[in-house]
Amino acid sequence: MSTDRITLDPAVMSGKPCIRGLRVTAANILRQLANHRTPEQILAAYPYLEAADIDACLTYAALRVDDEELVMAAA
Repeated sequence: MSTDRITLDPAVMSGKPCIRGLRVTAANILRQLANHRTPEQILAAYPYLEAADIDACLTYAALRVDDEELVMAAA
């Protein structure tokens, strides 16, 4: 699992994590996956992306979640 495809550049999308310096944020791809779009649908909508880019977004998200303590509201 690698996040090499996720870049942070203050000149691109205000420094948000993007895919390979493109103006596509990792959050955008993750949001689409959360809304039940398949990787194939995402790749069709963004023909300049590769399957490995989506994998890198998922890896990045897993690392970020593991890095932070989330406070859960009591039920």
